[in-house]
Amino acid sequence: MGYIDCINITMNDKDKKLNVLLNQRTISRSLPISLLRTREHVMVPIRPILSKIGISEQKWRILRVLGEDGPIEQSTIARKVCLLLPSLTRILHKMEQDGQIIRWQDKTDRRRTLVNNTEIGNDIINSQLPATTKIYKTLEKKLGTRKLEKLLDLLEEIQNIKF
Repeated sequence: MGYIDCINITMNDKDKKLNVLLNQRTISRSLPISLLRTREHVMVPIRPILSKIGISEQKWRILRVLGEDGPIEQSTIARKVCLLLPSLTRILHKMEQDGQIIRWQDKTDRRRTLVNNTEIGNDIINSQLPATTKIYKTLEKKLGTRKLEKLLDLLEEIQNIKF
């Protein structure tokens, strides 16, 4: 279930065959679509929190990563928050202007730029921690701790697959 059979269609006007992929997943069982739908569902209660404090989802992810791992290099941030480096650079510039982050050149390797939260950035995270923790705890309660941990483990395993 969730698959369609392979079919061959002959195009009379161009005399070409179109092969539809064998065992192609239907959209309802497509992993990329399921991941997107799940992300959107999980973000529903979080978006109003971010909107209320005037922080975009991208800025929130950056602040969270810096809160856990900072100071770190810009390319590492881009990878961890799933942003292209040019987009990240633009967002970091605005966050720096707003006093949320600070950037500086690495003293040992001047090609590297390091980034960290300022007190303002940390205050943003800490002020929203009770609300975001409550959302996570609700999800954990409804899904179960073991299932949620298993899901996170499986997602991490998928991320480590080399194509």
